[in-house]
Amino acid sequence: MTQEELFKVLVAHCKEYGFIFPSSEIYDGLAAVYDYGQMGVELKNNIKQYWWNAMTRLNENIVGIDSCIFMHPRIWEASGHVSAFNDPLIDNKDSKKRYRADVLIEDFLGKIEEKINKEVAKGRKRFGDSFDEAQFRATNPNVLREQAKWDEVHNRYVAAEKANDLAEYRQIIIDNNIVCPISGTCNWTEVRQFNLMFQTSMGSTADGASTIYLRPETAQGIFVNYLNVQKTGRMKIPFGIAQIGKAFRNEIVARQFIFRMREFEQMEMQFFIKPGTELEWFKKWKEQRMKWHVNIGMGAENYRFHDHEKLAHYANAATDIEFLFPFGFKELEGIHSRTNWDLGRHQQYSGRKIEYFDPEEGAAYTPYVVETSIGVDRMVLAVLSHSYKEEKLENGETRVVLSIPAPLAPVKAAVLPLVKKDGLPELAQKVMDELKYDFNCQYEEKDSIGKRYRRQDAIGTPFCITVDHQSLEDGCVTVRERDTMTQERVPISELRALIDKRVNLNNLLRKL
Repeated sequence: MTQEELFKVLVAHCKEYGFIFPSSEIYDGLAAVYDYGQMGVELKNNIKQYWWNAMTRLNENIVGIDSCIFMHPRIWEASGHVSAFNDPLIDNKDSKKRYRADVLIEDFLGKIEEKINKEVAKGRKRFGDSFDEAQFRATNPNVLREQAKWDEVHNRYVAAEKANDLAEYRQIIIDNNIVCPISGTCNWTEVRQFNLMFQTSMGSTADGASTIYLRPETAQGIFVNYLNVQKTGRMKIPFGIAQIGKAFRNEIVARQFIFRMREFEQMEMQFFIKPGTELEWFKKWKEQRMKWHVNIGMGAENYRFHDHEKLAHYANAATDIEFLFPFGFKELEGIHSRTNWDLGRHQQYSGRKIEYFDPEEGAAYTPYVVETSIGVDRMVLAVLSHSYKEEKLENGETRVVLSIPAPLAPVKAAVLPLVKKDGLPELAQKVMDELKYDFNCQYEEKDSIGKRYRRQDAIGTPFCITVDHQSLEDGCVTVRERDTMTQERVPISELRALIDKRVNLNNLLRKL
């Protein structure tokens, strides 16, 4: 199965098993807007809990807030979003479809990378254990040809980004014959800027209404509450403020399922520090955030850092943590050294002094900030895409399983009476009542035990607990483990401890 095929299958699986639905589907849906179903919301909440506890419990100098989506419009002028929050837009005249020019170029570069990786894979297969990848990349003519093409396009693209040269964006697309996926033609319009913020009106009458915006990021809610948190919490530098919340962007091309949406959720932490220490803290938070990701157990090889070549106007250092999605390595989390740009701008626009008096220095200053920002929805997609597997069994059958890391799994255990009679459902319900206060469990008695196992595999349940006739005699049940399918008899009295050892989020936190 190719990565593209896997992605299509995953989207269908998410709908079939209650993870993610197209929003407003009975009205033919709304582009790039999705609803989380009964399984998806549990997975999403577990991811958010893991992040929140890692930030606020494990760091005594980080606290949380929950700021509003609606904010004073001057905030977005101060932050630069009103004037500069734009994407380069380009239309294909034949298909009438609209695209982001930078994404078209990045996808083209990705295809070249894919060609190089395929050549490397062929070399590895051909030479086996003696394969030297570095030497192969440096000498293979096909790789060298594709790498030269990649370098040439990449260098032009970076220069265009830095200069904000919209004409050069289009010229790169024309020169490399980058065509519209729909029409297959290169009949492009000029590139122009497109502001991504959603506007709405606040007020009781049309004449008296004022224009406000749906927030395009959650960070500004933290910055404008800096003084409130610092003073009421008696916070000393360095300290952080964490927040989980919805943000909205009128994306030109929202695509790739929940990877890029118009309504999404962010987990952000702004860490306030003494000027001059920002690069040291930037390095520390890079290491800490990568550790948080790898700790989930989805393989360190599936993550990498990607340092920004073009820095945002507010940053003096920036990197992304990228994850290997079915469509390649893409951004999962950003770590940015934002200097004192945001607080300085809000101080300028509000007329309020936003400083910190450092008792050790005996002086006041506007703190610098290191930001960590992660997309909740992208984390959900990362977990689901990595976990989806189709396994061939010894009997020739195929099972679909979501090997979701156990602490993040929506359902931790399924309680299954072998048959719907002979007192087994009653005993199974007692087991359910014993476990449901500590874990999200499912009780299921319909269909054969094999079919029930398959349904639980498909939603990623780590443990299936089968109550059989022998359970009535010895007080033991059969516990089946999802990934290995091994089974063992366990006393009912020991179930809670056995499950807790594998699924408790706190055990995950202790490894950080």
